[in-house]
Amino acid sequence: MAANASTPRLTRFKAKRPPVVSAIGFTLLAIVLVVLAINAYKAPSDFLDLLVVGLTVGMVYALIALGYSLVYGILELINFAHGDVFMLGAMFTTTLVGVFGLSASNHGKTLLLIVPMLVLTAAGCAMLNTTIEFVAYRPLRHAPRLAPLITAIGVSFILQNVGLVWKGSAPVNLENGLLPRGTIFSIGGADIRWNRLIVFLVTLPTLALLVWLVQKTKQGKAMRAVAQDKDAAAIMGINVNRTISFTFLIAGALAGFAGVMYGMYVTSVQFDTGFRLGLFAFTAAVLGGIGNLPGAVLGALIIGLIEQFNNGLEWHMPGSDWTNSIIFSVLILILVFRPEGLLGERTPEGG
Repeated sequence: MAANASTPRLTRFKAKRPPVVSAIGFTLLAIVLVVLAINAYKAPSDFLDLLVVGLTVGMVYALIALGYSLVYGILELINFAHGDVFMLGAMFTTTLVGVFGLSASNHGKTLLLIVPMLVLTAAGCAMLNTTIEFVAYRPLRHAPRLAPLITAIGVSFILQNVGLVWKGSAPVNLENGLLPRGTIFSIGGADIRWNRLIVFLVTLPTLALLVWLVQKTKQGKAMRAVAQDKDAAAIMGINVNRTISFTFLIAGALAGFAGVMYGMYVTSVQFDTGFRLGLFAFTAAVLGGIGNLPGAVLGALIIGLIEQFNNGLEWHMPGSDWTNSIIFSVLILILVFRPEGLLGERTPEGG
């Protein structure tokens, strides 16, 4: 939840970080910035193009990461099944593309039907996520912390198998160019294309609407109250179960939006896509400060940039496996050097 509304246990510590640890962290950051500056100087157009692509991919990751942060903020539960809900949303997108008869030769029809696709997919993923909460998590609300965590992993495997049975083990590929790819304008050799702009035009209003919902609406205030203290919220007349279900509903809708954008932009999805990108999104949420909505967006953008820079710049490690290793190394380093995340707040234990 918002940083000033919830203080997740992940952000509570008894002691200050040793100065030597901070020094090591700043040194590593300085090395990375120097390497990026060298690459930007040697090939500025390639650097800028990768920057634009990284921000675009990061926007999709942000939609997934926000789902993790919302659920963790209100339940302090890492919903490992969230990435697989996103995967099923992307697979449902591939089905809708066939049902609607969309193709690269008719961009007008695609742009006309993208809103119904977003609505249908978001609704389906929202209902799925709410059902998961009702069936798998609610009965374990007062169980030891390990029980819902194991349940979340189990639900993740179930959803992966649903995707495997539904679409098979091979990647499901959509026709390239479903979204128009024409260049709108160029900045320093980096092309701003229509497909990238569409991702931003869908994602940015969604993020703004989510912030408005959490900060300004009555239901958002209920979410923040439940995140702070469930018992106190119940005493004040807030329906805790309904508020938690609503949070899962919103998180599922975000996963559905991400599924549509990923399916239309990347044009390929398979049954284990949600597991990998779910870990990316979880890393982004931790990087920004899990439970902090702006932090989740910032972390997702950084992860998107890391992925694209490592795959495209001269200094990158060969192969996509190295990209995964680097991203998860970032997760470990953040937990070591700044466990509260980039935008998280360090508070005393029990404070």
